Amino acid sequence: MILSFPTFKSSLNRLYEGFNVPDSAVDPIQIVRRYDRTEDREIVAFVAAGLAFGRVASVMTSIEAVSRVMGESPSSFVRGFDPARHAGPLRPLVHRWTRGDDFVGLLWILRRLVEDSGSLERSFVSGLAPDALDVKAAIEAFSTRARAIDLRPAYGRVPRKPGVYYFFARPSTGAACKRLNLFLRWMVRRDAIDPGGWTSISPRQLVVPLDTHTIRVGRCLRLTRRATPGWQMASEITAGLRRFDPDDPVRYDFALCHLSMMGGCGFGAGKGNRECPLREACRPMKAQGPRPKAQGRPKAKGRRP
Repeated sequence: MILSFPTFKSSLNRLYEGFNVPDSAVDPIQIVRRYDRTEDREIVAFVAAGLAFGRVASVMTSIEAVSRVMGESPSSFVRGFDPARHAGPLRPLVHRWTRGDDFVGLLWILRRLVEDSGSLERSFVSGLAPDALDVKAAIEAFSTRARAIDLRPAYGRVPRKPGVYYFFARPSTGAACKRLNLFLRWMVRRDAIDPGGWTSISPRQLVVPLDTHTIRVGRCLRLTRRATPGWQMASEITAGLRRFDPDDPVRYDFALCHLSMMGGCGFGAGKGNRECPLREACRPMKAQGPRPKAQGRPKAKGRRP
């Protein structure tokens, strides 16, 4: 690595502390933090992470709409969810390419997963080996189990490629599984940003939720040299961050992502790094190859650290 380890780590830690404030940036996690009970939080967090693509105002509106349908206790609503009786308020909802039937399918799948395992946490960790380096195999097993659930009660005539499968990506296809990794970060980590609640997964096993913002900063900080977004790139960036915090590498994710959202990272831009709080550590360079097509997080404005 070009820069010294102590300088890099010190810069990352200062950035983390600057963003580790509940309202440091507009983000869907602000909705998730409203729920005190873990069983409610995991349901809202899964919906919120699944919808975290597009402009932040649209994302927040869509999450609020689904939350209103689920009421004060999302866990109780999902446990008793019956598409025949409860789908009406969900059918008109639209978020980008996600349609009402997909929302019905999502809550139906969540009901079945909770019904079978007792909670989303138990459903997820059933595929996690105690000595696993990361959550890759657990995500694969979780999404495969979800995709195997009969969707006829939700869709009637099930499409060849149901839109609800978008919520259940699999590493085996090369997908970065950004939304699932974001959900896990929220439920496993605990600080001023992430509310936590799960106890069966270690923060050291988490993987960075890869998107256009973490790709930009990851390349600038030389955490990855890969050109193609996907699970391998997410794993490589996580491995780079694990050098600075082996027990909680994803602690830097929120800060790095929102640094890019706010225009602080000059990677691939003529302005360079003059607005970047990591300028002592970063090495901005001209972007090579095509621009990444990974799904970005909501665009947001917020307070700089």
